[in-house]
Amino acid sequence: MSERSEQELLGDLADRFGIVPDYYDNWGCQHLTSDRAKRAILAAMGLCVETADELRREVAACENDPWRRPCDPVLVLRTGENPGSWSFRLPVEESEEKGVRIHWELRDEIGRPCESGESAGPLVPVEARVVDGRRYARFEVSVPSSLAMGYYDLLAFGVTPSQVVEGTLRLILVPSRCYIAPRFREGKRIWGLSLQLYALRSSRNWGVGDFGDLAELAEWSANEVGVGVIGLSPLHALKNTRPYHISPYAPDSRLYLNVLYLNVERVPEYAECLAAQQMVADTGFRSRLEALRKSEIVDYDQVYAAKQTILEALFSTFQERHLTDTGSDLHPRTDRGRAFQQFVHEEGDALEAFALFQVLTEEMRRQYPQVWVWQDWPKPYRHPKSAAVAAFRGTHVGRLRFYQYLQWVASEQLAGVAERARASGMPIGLFHDLALANDRSGSDAWVFQDVLDLGADSGCPPDAFAPEGQNWGLPPVNPFRLRASGYQMFIDLLRKNLKYGGALRLDHVMELFRLFWIPHGLPSSAGAYVRYPAEDLLGILALESVRHQTVIVGEDLGTVPDWVRERLAASGVLSYRVFYFERTGDGTCKAPQAYPDQAVAVVTTHDLPTLTGFWGAEDIQVRGRLGLYPDDTTRRLALEERRQLKESILRALKAQGLLPDGLTEELSTVPNMTPELCHAIHLYLARTPCWMVLATLDDLLGELTQTNLPGTIDSYPNWSRKTACSLEELRKEPRLKRLAAELQALRPLA
Repeated sequence: MSERSEQELLGDLADRFGIVPDYYDNWGCQHLTSDRAKRAILAAMGLCVETADELRREVAACENDPWRRPCDPVLVLRTGENPGSWSFRLPVEESEEKGVRIHWELRDEIGRPCESGESAGPLVPVEARVVDGRRYARFEVSVPSSLAMGYYDLLAFGVTPSQVVEGTLRLILVPSRCYIAPRFREGKRIWGLSLQLYALRSSRNWGVGDFGDLAELAEWSANEVGVGVIGLSPLHALKNTRPYHISPYAPDSRLYLNVLYLNVERVPEYAECLAAQQMVADTGFRSRLEALRKSEIVDYDQVYAAKQTILEALFSTFQERHLTDTGSDLHPRTDRGRAFQQFVHEEGDALEAFALFQVLTEEMRRQYPQVWVWQDWPKPYRHPKSAAVAAFRGTHVGRLRFYQYLQWVASEQLAGVAERARASGMPIGLFHDLALANDRSGSDAWVFQDVLDLGADSGCPPDAFAPEGQNWGLPPVNPFRLRASGYQMFIDLLRKNLKYGGALRLDHVMELFRLFWIPHGLPSSAGAYVRYPAEDLLGILALESVRHQTVIVGEDLGTVPDWVRERLAASGVLSYRVFYFERTGDGTCKAPQAYPDQAVAVVTTHDLPTLTGFWGAEDIQVRGRLGLYPDDTTRRLALEERRQLKESILRALKAQGLLPDGLTEELSTVPNMTPELCHAIHLYLARTPCWMVLATLDDLLGELTQTNLPGTIDSYPNWSRKTACSLEELRKEPRLKRLAAELQALRPLA
């Protein structure tokens, strides 16, 4: 056999590492992955691929390295199916094979032995290979059929006449489907509100919507207007500095909460802390808060600074009253102190690493004012497991504990909101959002840098929404390193984000199957898809969903093949259907009955125009003013497409008998969005069989400008605009009351 060419080796290696050779865009055009993109993605993954010899060595490593590991890192199996088997590999000569024995022991999630066994009779290898002159054999051992769903650690010993080989495996038993709420199984449907928490106004908050506002909204909206679910953008931890670090979809950490949302005056220590009360009562401080409340946009930096000042005083009071100062050890002396200790213990290494990163960031900014990202810190501090980081931790325990305290009180408050929502009769309650990825300069990137690929960005290929493609600037997870870690980061993310509500939306759910990688130095259009272990990830998602009794929704917009939606549906994941995009092949709006039942229906999203903005083409006008269209022809085409879609909407409403009085399907009769037309569109969605329908607060209030304008940073007030009225005014808002009455008739809570 002739030696393979460099291009053949590159193609082979790219396939082994999941790089998809081609894809079809949403116009049906095929795009081939270039050799340049393959090489760049492999290099971002840490492989050496410059020459044919390097490619040859990497291919050989792919073939041989698994044989040097006795067990695979992880095995995910579905309960109720064939129990399956796990593999064990060890070096053994053919003459010794009959003497091989494999002993194993299973431990459950808290380390208790639960099963053990030994291979019976002579073992026969299912496969053998010579690696570096040694012969290896692979044996298969059956998984016990009696195991319940959950996580297990398997310790195995392969014994031959001449040696003992030890291996470990994480075994995960998962259900076949995610949790489905009983009312959905019974054919009942609900409606709810969607909002940006930071945008809520109230007479008592500090210039940003907080958990106190959310609790009040949840309670009265359930009791007074029949809301069954409240949809929120991610509440992930942010740096809270404008303009680069305020997007909830590019967070500092997806594991922890944004303490900007704390209702400071409801933290228990506030009632005990005279110093904090005096600071808040100060005339200058009150004036500062009033200015922050009146501002039309959220001043993240100022709000965060005001809250942190008071929170530091509250923490001092907490330490004085509830902890005994014994240096680095945590010794509580009250029930509240013990509750904090329990939280810190349960959160473990993850919380400590998050808090440690915050303290390191403070210190590095103090020492090196021009250093903004951890990648530019002195080298000894760039990895969380370094000796320098360990030494730093030992001398900054008090400050580290402050950041642990902030997460504790945030967790208390958000859990309280979720409980109030449930107590008010909401069948789903809070509907949270898990961002696709994290900021590459944030704490998650520092902690999980061995699992992420920081030499590439994630994004999406060219589509109708973004003709040049999109680069989100977020580092992708390396699927092979993730699997090698037993999927621990994925498990942690799910557990943290499933704690506080009845539903969780996965942003860009396609990541479970494939993700568009853009290596640094290449344009978005030159990227390529990388495959992910979808069956394993779907299984773990189902396990955590069932354990937390939380409905899972997948944001399946953009270039999504039909087979992916079918697999998600079979796994119990709800689809996410946006009214603007639900059209038939000829461009007309899909009829309500054409929507799937296992879905959430919305009119718009945070990245799209509000109904008022959509009807007035405000988004197109803004994009034109900011120079985001390549030429005026493209802008005019966008306006023409918008005109056609609006006409289609009017025809669809007429077909359903929902066109408001005085309006016709002629667009000239409807120059502007009206409350009546807004209600008609929501009633159209309410007639679909979708299990959930969400109405955005912005649409109900007739807001013109959208939450976020993709492709902009500081030229548009992204993630900053507040709602048009306060919570107190919202309770009296006639538009909300009228629409709520109509939606309740179609989707009653009872």
